[in-house]
Amino acid sequence: MITANYHKHILEFKRPSGTSRGVLKTKETWFISIKDGTNQGIGECGILRTLSIDDRSDYEDKLKWTCEHIHLGVDKLWEELVEFPSIQFGVEMAFKSLESDSMYMLFPSKFTNSEDFISINGLIWMGDKGFMREQIIDKLDQGFNCIKMKIGAIDFETELNLLAYIRSIFPPEQIELRVDANGAFEPENTLDILNRLSIYDLHSIEQPIRQGQYEEMKNLCKATRLPIALDEELIGVFDVTEKKKMLQTIQPQYIILKPSLIGGFKGTKEWISIAENLNIGWWITSALESNIGLNAIAQFTYTLQNKMPQGLGTGSLYTNNIDSPLGVHQGTLIYDNTKDWAIDFLN
Repeated sequence: MITANYHKHILEFKRPSGTSRGVLKTKETWFISIKDGTNQGIGECGILRTLSIDDRSDYEDKLKWTCEHIHLGVDKLWEELVEFPSIQFGVEMAFKSLESDSMYMLFPSKFTNSEDFISINGLIWMGDKGFMREQIIDKLDQGFNCIKMKIGAIDFETELNLLAYIRSIFPPEQIELRVDANGAFEPENTLDILNRLSIYDLHSIEQPIRQGQYEEMKNLCKATRLPIALDEELIGVFDVTEKKKMLQTIQPQYIILKPSLIGGFKGTKEWISIAENLNIGWWITSALESNIGLNAIAQFTYTLQNKMPQGLGTGSLYTNNIDSPLGVHQGTLIYDNTKDWAIDFLN
């Protein structure tokens, strides 16, 4: 008989990390463990407070309900959990883990065989100019050829100076630059901001204005010289018809897919199918999961064979992450088979 339980884990940042929404010191996550005889599976429900659509007072109640109804199976549970995309993802992951020969080997591939890698961007967190400059130098020294910088929380002129600093050393053909505004700008002056940013030959800007302003975002996507990628805009859009309508209306250049926030593997595939039919580009990003969730996202991402740099963090932000074979080498995410998982994690 299949059974399940859950528990909470608070991830602690090595250093407070800034976004336009505030400074993060800890990250709450939940793990679902399912058993069927001697087989065991693990899934991570990576909720982001204030951002996840399922940041609700009944979240833990829904986790408890899910474990009590685990016998329904992954497909039925996914339908029942439509308003809880992070739990959808945790359930999908847990069942995939349960069915696998090895609990952490969800999508065997050349990546998990340590024969290939995933290109990723290096993330620059918001902070004072000195801290951001320090991060930029560190990422360049690590061999990243794609850097993503969060903007919108400090003085805009300072942010422009940091971008100018990178471009003074590295031309676009050497370093791809992306920026992420997390909805920080107001619609009435955003086009001017985009035009000023565009002189630095940026790849794209993520979510320049808050989500839900479809007409304003549509106008920006049509007028901008700097490609726009929708991120938070995708959160909370559950129905396939609504997903298609939104993308047809806004017509962004890219969408960014965070499985924990949009319904796991199935939700991600739905968005990809719609986007590709509309000639909209896409890439996948993790959302501050532990190495348990990151492992599932990375393995899934590799199977999709998108050659753009993906937004997959490495788990190195935390003091108390779960030891894993995941690592970074020359701006790529690798799976090092000489390293083991912390197998006592569930004990």
